[in-house]
Amino acid sequence: MPNLRKVKAKELIDSEAKGLHEESTMKDAVEFMLKYKVNNIPVVDKENKLTGIIDRRVIIDSMNSLKDFSIKVKDVKLESCTDLCVKEDQDCNNVFKKDEDELFVVNDKCEFSGLLSKSRYLSEQVNFLATSINSIIEATNHGIIAIDNDFNIIMFNEVSEKISRVNADKAIGLKINDVLTESKLPETVTTGKTVINAMMEINGRKIITNRAPIIEDGEIKGAIALFIDVTEHDNLLKELEEQKNVSEVLNTILETVYDGIVVVNKAGYITMISKTYEKFLGVEGQEIIGKHVTEVVENTRMHIVAQTGVPEIADVQKIKGNYMIASRIPTFKDGEPIGAVGKVLFRDVDELNDLYKKISLMEQELEQYKGELNRNNKARYTFDNIIGKSKKLSHTKDLAAKASRTDSKVLLIGESGTGKELLAHAIHNGSARGFGPFIKVNCAAIPSELLESELFGYEEGAFTGAKKGGKIGKFELADGGTIFLDEIGDMPLSMQSKLLRVIQEREIERVGGTESKRTNARIIAATNKNLGDLVLEGKFRKDLYYRLNVFTIHVPALRERPADIPDLSDYILYGLNNKYHKNIKKISDRAMNHLIKYTWPGNIRELANIIERAVNLVDMTDIIDVEHLPKEVVGKEYSRNIKNLSEIVAKAEKDAIIESVKISNGNKTKAAKLLGIGRTTFYEKLAKYNLMDI
Repeated sequence: MPNLRKVKAKELIDSEAKGLHEESTMKDAVEFMLKYKVNNIPVVDKENKLTGIIDRRVIIDSMNSLKDFSIKVKDVKLESCTDLCVKEDQDCNNVFKKDEDELFVVNDKCEFSGLLSKSRYLSEQVNFLATSINSIIEATNHGIIAIDNDFNIIMFNEVSEKISRVNADKAIGLKINDVLTESKLPETVTTGKTVINAMMEINGRKIITNRAPIIEDGEIKGAIALFIDVTEHDNLLKELEEQKNVSEVLNTILETVYDGIVVVNKAGYITMISKTYEKFLGVEGQEIIGKHVTEVVENTRMHIVAQTGVPEIADVQKIKGNYMIASRIPTFKDGEPIGAVGKVLFRDVDELNDLYKKISLMEQELEQYKGELNRNNKARYTFDNIIGKSKKLSHTKDLAAKASRTDSKVLLIGESGTGKELLAHAIHNGSARGFGPFIKVNCAAIPSELLESELFGYEEGAFTGAKKGGKIGKFELADGGTIFLDEIGDMPLSMQSKLLRVIQEREIERVGGTESKRTNARIIAATNKNLGDLVLEGKFRKDLYYRLNVFTIHVPALRERPADIPDLSDYILYGLNNKYHKNIKKISDRAMNHLIKYTWPGNIRELANIIERAVNLVDMTDIIDVEHLPKEVVGKEYSRNIKNLSEIVAKAEKDAIIESVKISNGNKTKAAKLLGIGRTTFYEKLAKYNLMDI
């Protein structure tokens, strides 16, 4: 760390951070560590003098092993604080040559004054450095323009203002090509290539410019251009002198970064190296400048990248026994590689690998749980599963399709068994929330005392028998999707008020919890009751009714759409054939007539049950007929008694004779002719069937 300016320890201490008294408990120690985010906790006696420190590892080990956090600090083994103590008047530049993240400041009487954190020291130095750099930028005779990766100007110094004749204050925030149409900085952002000593013209003036991408963590964040007006410069010496100044500016910038950076030419010889990297390698910059990079950095590939021009990003490199993350970026001129810039992240790669493995395992488990959750909470039906073409059903489907294109609350009203849940599935799947969860709640099936925790979830310890870790509620599960509240008319009044709050505030609060959580679940409610009547009877909240009654859809009973019964029956039969491995081809016309005439108090659910019963009764045939239907459908107990052939023939002859006499107006001779038999035979049959008087 370069010495930027002298600052005394007492100027940067956190005086609010008092020492932890030795009579304090381990619980106090944990709270101290969390509050001040320190690795070492200073312990003081009653005279405020440091007696030792508690290492963060001791705290963590204690958290894992101790069950009693009332143990006093003085009963825990303290470590010496000698190496971590500094005097109030000591120079921070010297004390922070140590590796600790915080130090303890004491006065001349060895009384504890406060904490001195490295982060605050660095922040102070960075602020000083930023001020210094800004002064350099404005003092240099180079124009400096920088843009972000959206090509917006973020830096425009006074020299740039003079050369371009554009007001610097007005230029900030504008697109670079709106200010300087000839600027190549957008090209630098796009290609990531550094350009040195490029010639260009601005307002008829000859300009020499250097352009380079601004790279952070391997990503291009923008670009910077340094340029100078050389119109008046007649000799190469002056130009070279200016380039030397540019090089010094770049060197200054290089020394302000904290990552290890090394620059080599095309032959692999070191031309620049950051102080941070020098310190890590244990070398002096002036001694290694001009040496081949392989002589200085072990396992390096910088010389290869400089030759090939192929970048190597986030490569693993072993340096001084540790695995580092190294990136090597080639530099170009006129499309040809002229060297390379290397950057080393000082962190052992084993730590990163362990962290990666843990995160990967957690991601796998999370994806597995998500998969199970999605399978269990997915709407299965669409509008294609709603069978029927009757006028009433078509109207209902049209309304439902319109509802699916909105995010409004929907109220489905209809008798039991009419398919309200199926319609809710279809509305969800047809909406923009179709890829989200579809959570079903039957308000009538859940005991009233459990309904709140089922809908909103509960925290650990909220009540006797509560699961460890608590439980997520249906509204949280439905976040981003739809919650279907079936039989809403049976919801207790106490829960109705809480549901109303969720609708109004779009927030839920778990049972036993203290924090509200935002919810983004669409509500589709359904009931077989008249909510208006329940409101008049005081059994349903009027304000909740108005909140739900936004997009109301009446689902018709099956008796109101008998034309749909044939299609519905065939659809149900097809599904039952697959379920029971049957091959029943159809329902007979006689049986279908009975199904159409029946009033269906149980609606589609009753129709499905009756057809399933018939499927199980069918034997030795492949057609469902009248005898397979229950008595309540056909109107009487149906049985097929087979008569003998002579009885059938006799009945047919008798009916034919009666019908022929009627047609012939009593003329028996004519009637015999109609039947195609002789007059004698005709009279014999009249006598046989006791029909002489007709």
